[in-house]
Amino acid sequence: MTKNVEEKRSSILNSLLVKLIIAIGLGILIGSFVNVQVIGVIATIKTIMSNFISYIVPLIILGFITPAIVSLNKQAGKVLAITLFICYVSSVGAALLSFLAGKAIIPNMHIISQTSNGNKLPEVLFQMDIPPIMPVMTALVTAILFGLAVVWTNSDKWADLLMQFNNLVLFMVEKVVIKILPIYIATTFAELSYEGVILQQFPVFLKIILIVMVGHFIWLTVLYGIGGALSKTNPFEVLKHYPPAYLTAVGTMSSAATLSVALRSAAKAKTLDPKIRDFVISLCSNTHLCGSVLTETFFVMVVSQILYGKLPTTGQMILFIILLGIFAIGAPGVPGGTVMASLGLITSVLGFDGTGTALMLSIFALQDSFGTACNITGDGAIALMVTGILKKVPGRDGNPVYIPEENI
Repeated sequence: MTKNVEEKRSSILNSLLVKLIIAIGLGILIGSFVNVQVIGVIATIKTIMSNFISYIVPLIILGFITPAIVSLNKQAGKVLAITLFICYVSSVGAALLSFLAGKAIIPNMHIISQTSNGNKLPEVLFQMDIPPIMPVMTALVTAILFGLAVVWTNSDKWADLLMQFNNLVLFMVEKVVIKILPIYIATTFAELSYEGVILQQFPVFLKIILIVMVGHFIWLTVLYGIGGALSKTNPFEVLKHYPPAYLTAVGTMSSAATLSVALRSAAKAKTLDPKIRDFVISLCSNTHLCGSVLTETFFVMVVSQILYGKLPTTGQMILFIILLGIFAIGAPGVPGGTVMASLGLITSVLGFDGTGTALMLSIFALQDSFGTACNITGDGAIALMVTGILKKVPGRDGNPVYIPEENI
């Protein structure tokens, strides 16, 4: 019994969410009391880490977008094509809903811009530039073209090589980026606290987390409504079985860790064909990130208002949303994977600096469990849509209609 308690305590302390909360608290505390010399050291550490993260972003794009294109082609089929299309449309639709809500809500939140007041940060002690191997947009175009070329030429050797490269980049993300993230977040909040603005904005962060959670439930309602209409069945027959999967996702912050529970929940729904259900639920656990995308879209608008005194332009946000849908499909399966994969978009399309990206990583991670829960729960609606589109609802005798193997 004691051993189990100790293991559970160790697991909680090793949680990324707990580490980030501690890092934010320490950063705010340190920034409130240090002098200009100490904050100069902190700013130098943060700048070096920011340069390193900027360096690794193109590698993340190449390491996840290209293999995603290649690996999905290996499972080619009607169900795959329809599912991926719906996943992309769902992510973009959720982001557009979030964008419209942001345009209506954020200007009325009376956010005080950091640009209007606060202490000035000192110059960093020294510079250590770590230039990326290529610009972000170059990496994105290269990833897409290279992935398509491997698919069109049926190059198994390159496909295997790219999957190995994916494992290497994932290792770098998990063992290096995720490890230094709490320190990076602590230095960022120390700077914000030193500037004297963070405590003023803390109530705003709480409000936006609650707002995006409401957005999650609105989008789930939309998805299940469409799923019910396409399948001509009661969507609640699927949704009512999902609370265990939702709660598991909240606790694990991982779609992969929740997959088995999601499959078991969906299996209880009588309106889903077993073959479509198992394939779609498994695929969507890695490609359908509507909750995460909705959250990130709203958060980038709030962070832009706080740090830069204005919202991104409509043109910037539309381009960001269209590309974010692609990035979400190839996002790494780690906590905060969506925002991690899209850091390049945040910097290149929206023009965020190191402080902006660090603040995004922080507040995104604080609610990532709820975004993951929305993603997982939405997968049941996607399975219902695909079932309806392919007209694979149960027959009059209650037995599912047969699906040819080549369609899966």
